[in-house]
Amino acid sequence: METPKTEILLPPVYDPKAVEGRWYEVWEKSRIFTASQDSTPEKSFSMVIPPPNVTGNLHLGHALNNTLQDMLARLKRMQGYNVMWLPGCDHAGIATQNVVERELKKQGNSRQDLGREAFVKRTWEWKEKYGATIMRQLRRLGCSLDWSRERFTMDEGLSLAVRRVFIDLYNEKLIYQDYYLISWCPRCQTALSDIEVEHKAVQGNFYHIRYPFVHDPADGLEVATTRPETLLGDTAVAVNPEDDRYAGLEGKSLDLPLVHRRIPIIMDAAVDKDFGTGAVKITPAHDFNDFEMGNRHRLPRVNILNPDGTLNENAGAYRGLTVAAARKKIVEDLEAQGLLLKVEPHEHNVGHCSRCGTVVEPYYSRQWFVRMKPLAEQALKAVEQGKTRFTSESWRGEFERWLNNIHDWCISRQLWWGHRIPVYTCGVCQTQVAAEDAPSTCPKGHAGKMEQDPDVLDTWFSSGLWPFSTLGWPEKTRDLELFYPTSVLVTSWDIIFFWVARMMMMGLKFMGEVPFREVYMYSLVADAEGKKMSKSKGNVVDPLDLIDQYGTDALRFTLASIETKQRYVALTPQKLESSRNFVNKLYNASRFVLMGIAGGVEVRPLSKEDYPRLKLEDRWILTRLSQVAGEVTQDYGKYRVAELSQALYRFVWNEFCDWYLECIKPRLYAEAGSEEKKLAARVVVTALDGILRLLHPEMPFVTEELWHKLPGRVEMIMRSPWPKPGDYPTDEAAAKDFGFLQEMVTAVRSSRSELSVPPSAMVKVSTHGDGVKFAPSSPLVHLFKTMCRVSELLETGKRPPKTALAVVRGGELFVHLEGLIDLKAEAAMQEKERRKLEKYVQSIQGKLSNEQFVKNAPAELVEAEKAKLQEAEDKIVRVENNLKFLES
Repeated sequence: METPKTEILLPPVYDPKAVEGRWYEVWEKSRIFTASQDSTPEKSFSMVIPPPNVTGNLHLGHALNNTLQDMLARLKRMQGYNVMWLPGCDHAGIATQNVVERELKKQGNSRQDLGREAFVKRTWEWKEKYGATIMRQLRRLGCSLDWSRERFTMDEGLSLAVRRVFIDLYNEKLIYQDYYLISWCPRCQTALSDIEVEHKAVQGNFYHIRYPFVHDPADGLEVATTRPETLLGDTAVAVNPEDDRYAGLEGKSLDLPLVHRRIPIIMDAAVDKDFGTGAVKITPAHDFNDFEMGNRHRLPRVNILNPDGTLNENAGAYRGLTVAAARKKIVEDLEAQGLLLKVEPHEHNVGHCSRCGTVVEPYYSRQWFVRMKPLAEQALKAVEQGKTRFTSESWRGEFERWLNNIHDWCISRQLWWGHRIPVYTCGVCQTQVAAEDAPSTCPKGHAGKMEQDPDVLDTWFSSGLWPFSTLGWPEKTRDLELFYPTSVLVTSWDIIFFWVARMMMMGLKFMGEVPFREVYMYSLVADAEGKKMSKSKGNVVDPLDLIDQYGTDALRFTLASIETKQRYVALTPQKLESSRNFVNKLYNASRFVLMGIAGGVEVRPLSKEDYPRLKLEDRWILTRLSQVAGEVTQDYGKYRVAELSQALYRFVWNEFCDWYLECIKPRLYAEAGSEEKKLAARVVVTALDGILRLLHPEMPFVTEELWHKLPGRVEMIMRSPWPKPGDYPTDEAAAKDFGFLQEMVTAVRSSRSELSVPPSAMVKVSTHGDGVKFAPSSPLVHLFKTMCRVSELLETGKRPPKTALAVVRGGELFVHLEGLIDLKAEAAMQEKERRKLEKYVQSIQGKLSNEQFVKNAPAELVEAEKAKLQEAEDKIVRVENNLKFLES
């Protein structure tokens, strides 16, 4: 389709809001993001988005994740690949159900009031009305997703895939039902996955309780616990067999306080004899470590909780109380019976439901499980054989460690919103059958109704099928043929077990092939102090607010620039400000170029016939462009996102803008029609064209806008080829000469600046040394004199009087100062600057000598202070050298 018509000249100020929405609409209408089915697997590049929750809003983790994926998608399109980047949402069982329940509560209703069928219908209505929010927000971020392939984990096709997988695993005895200890939310009344449990530091107590011996009630063992109410479910007390304090007690029995149940003393090496009293109460039905120990010693499991978190019939006199009320009453009763020895304040981490904030209880209940070991073995083998490569060896190690120690996966959730478990039970004989559709009769011929299991599947079950279910499985589709396995999975490290490992296992099991060739784990975004963002800390930043304030391109470039593959990376306002300045620098440089070629200047492409006439600065910038194109391409291949961002920043800002544009300004703004102007225009447009294409994956909006201002650009920038090193002429000798020119110019400018020589003043410069002897016709001489405002360049055998010294490779440059500055006044100013710097150094040294600051401050902040100290000390040295010179 046609691109928007634009004037060649740009407005004075870049306005992201006026550009971004307009271009995204053009991209989407053009279907430039849509992958073709008329291709080959070899020329395909595919990714599936980690599906955000349908309830969600864009957060900084999404922003970083999707910026990285979009960079790869745009790069690969420019490299000629058929790119398929699939979008979609996760139904987010517990999160979505909680949102809808809160809406009902406002209306004075509950899901129980509606009933299951009506509640699910209401949830679908909510999803249709509000569920597309994050998809709109991804458009604002500039994500080039293939919207024609958008999926939802509960759409018809994915629901069929989920049922088929469940039934196959069930029939192979890889899915089973059993009693087990799981994390339970009493408010949501469902099992939780580990990622749905948030651990928070809570100020509690250690309660020291005496458990009397059966054979000697006056004596007993001292046991410390933070949860005295769970003693009602104790079935043993454990000590370490190497703890001499308890030698000879194995097999002895204790009288369980308040309950008066006889429980044994057992020996287990897992008990830490140096922690507390070394005697540990064992409650297999309400503690995960105790559950494992109970299995080793075949202890009974006494569940004392109802699903709503109140105490059940096994709690005796405490039945019906909440956990908090039971704890208070039990402590009172223990104290009354002389069994409470002491209470100590103790801060400890307590699990809370991430959705409703309720304290999570370890709960013994009947659930559905997947046998993981057989599936894990295949995933481990695939990684070992290199079928899937982790871009970080440390994360590969974490992946393998977890799979080697894997436990069976609890897949059932006591919710109404989600994929209902496709198991049906005969009401007469209790025969179970797994089926895609409800059986009309019992397989054994009984007339009783076949009741479907009330539970739904863990959200991660359907997410684990995402790479192949979204492409049409269980049907054999053209999309599966072209795009499976996907090329790379870009995801955060905190879901390596919940999602990455499960996709590997499911993909290998049902496709016979890994789901992705590479796994790129990126960092989690922290606040300016390096702390993890969370609502409870009040440090969450909304990326949409940042887009409004800085523009999308600035946010994207910032996120890419800080992505150093560490666990956490800090986002600061300074970095965002720097990126916005970079966007503006690119815009202003482009405006400068466009103004220079305005007025009917014909700018044809640079050709080989032009090469012999190129100036030194032209040969240098084209050589550097070739080198940078190679470096950036190589960094993309290694997922070195921060490095490629900084390489582009330095090249555009420091080399193209600060050096090259300054060099060619007289030529670019020369008389219209002159050959010098035409050649300069061809080179600068070639360089700017390459810069825009190299930056496009990171900064899509501003580069698209500027690209269409260049002469002859009609197609969208994403359809232009990715720059290659061989696209530009290179001249290593010219690059070396220009590098020496930069050294000379920088040295003389520094001398002028430090000694307050007026910027407009012309100066004489004398040279000494073989390395700084130049023929008068050398291009270096002309550029040097122009850029440093040098009136004369002379050779000398020794240092002339009243000159400032600038040392460069191969010689010395002497800047004549007589008549340009007041030496006494300058000496006084330099002395004042030295005193100021010395005070500044003392303040930083004081901060760095503070052990608390160094220990508690983020490492990045400490390093920044050290850098400030080094910079200030270097300045002092330069000021002292200036003073010595002025005094002499």
